[in-house]
This record gives sequence, C-alpha cells and structure tokens, in this order.
Amino acid sequence: MKNTATLLVICPDTKGIVAAVGEFLYRNGANVLHADQHQDGERQLFLMRVEWDLRGFTLDLDEFDRRFSPVADRFQMRYRVERSSRPFRVALFVSKYDHCLVDLLYRHHSGELACEIPLIVSNHPDAQKWADFYRIPFHVLPVTAQNKDAAEAKQLALLAEERVDLIVLARYMQVLSPRFVEQFPQRIINVHHSFLPAFSGARPYHRAFERGVKLIGATSHYVTDELDEGPIIEQDVSRISHRDGLEDLIAKGRDLEKVVLSRAVRWHIDNRVLVYDRKTVIFD
Repeated sequence: MKNTATLLVICPDTKGIVAAVGEFLYRNGANVLHADQHQDGERQLFLMRVEWDLRGFTLDLDEFDRRFSPVADRFQMRYRVERSSRPFRVALFVSKYDHCLVDLLYRHHSGELACEIPLIVSNHPDAQKWADFYRIPFHVLPVTAQNKDAAEAKQLALLAEERVDLIVLARYMQVLSPRFVEQFPQRIINVHHSFLPAFSGARPYHRAFERGVKLIGATSHYVTDELDEGPIIEQDVSRISHRDGLEDLIAKGRDLEKVVLSRAVRWHIDNRVLVYDRKTVIFD
C-alpha cells in the first residue's frame, strides 16, 4: 500500500500556477512522485495532478485546506486532495451478464484494483456463485416498474451503511433514477457497447451483424441523468471480419467491455480522472 497524497486542480489558465503549487509542497517537505498538467485553450482552463510521498511531509493533511487556501483563492482553484491510505469502497451492480463482474473481481483479488469491495448488488440471483467464491456479500433486490422507488431506497440504504465511494455498473441492466444518480455525482461508472445511437436497443450485436460492421467498440463513462451521455472515461475498438459470425461479435464485444470498464475503474480509484464540462482528462 502506497502512502501518498494526490492533489487534483481545475482553475482558469494563467501564469504561475505550477510554481505556486510546487513551492507550497516543497515548503512542507513533499517529495513529488508524479506531476502532470493540461491546458484547455478553448475554455482557458488549467488542469493538474500532483502526487507526493507523505513520508517527510510536514503538514498534517487535515490542515491542508486551511494552509493551501491562499494559493487556491489566488488562482480561483477547484481542487481536492486524496490519500492512498484510504482505499475507495466500491459497490458492484450486476444483472445476468456476469463477464464484467467476474473480470473486476479477479483483478481486485489479484491486487490490480487497489480498492475495497464491500458488497455486490443485483436484480437477479444469477451471480451469487461469484460473490460466494470471492466471499463478498451479495444482495438480490428485484426491480420492477411497480417497486423501483422502494428497491432504490433499499440500495441507497445499503450503500450508506457500507460507506460506498464508487458504484460500478458491471452490466447492470436497469436505468438509475435521477434521485439515485444525484446521490453519487461523478461516482457511478457504466459500460456499454459503442454502437449507440446507431445500434441502440436490446440486441445491438444482432443489428450490427446484420449491417456488416467492420469495427465494434465499448465505452465506459460516468452516469448522469441523460442516458448514456455522461463524460467518457475510456473507449476501445476491435476490427470485425466478414468471417466473424454473430457469436464472434458478441465474444469480442464482451472482451472490450471488460477491458474498458476495468481501465475506467482503475483510473478513477487511482485519482487520475478530472471531469470538466462534459469531458474528462485522464492523467498518465
């Protein structure tokens, strides 16, 4: 487990930001491990990520806001500080398709995803075996048009009880209500095939196969009130041949979904994502 802190900054682009942040950290004994920045010329915005070793850092992080406020106020910064010693608590939501769930559970078990997974939530019992295998509590909450509000209330109660920081929709085939989404702004990650809107609906691979597509893809994004319109975190594609049948498309699509979703989750829990307007910056 690393013992680092990460500062993420968004502010109007102007001179002196890097120098001011660097001087503040140096003055408090920080050993900077990673630093990256981006300027959005169209919006005149400056975005920055700095990670430093807390060994030898003389400032108590509980005092960081108070001591850093002169710098933040000077440059009109929106910022946050994250500690690596406090891993994200991640809830996984799944329905019947379990390929993304199994992939995330394995990556977590192998140490690739440095987070805690206190629970799995599903509207079907099918994935119970994977929860049992990895010894993670599994909660089945069926959702219908008639009980949707009550089901979401139970879900939110579970998430509050487990102090969940991030929700990952690992092929959870239910649309979350605006009331639910507003409880976790930029803290719900979803994955879907990249055929939208051209191949929207319940059978996208069938429709893509019928059209003879040459590329298929997957997209991972933050969830907002606009269905599948949230800020994109990661995308990838795979080439399709005329020799590929429908099952080949589905298999390749599932592989893409697993990779794209796991990257998005890893970048989020590593504090590498900054959201502004309807876009994201992913820092190396």
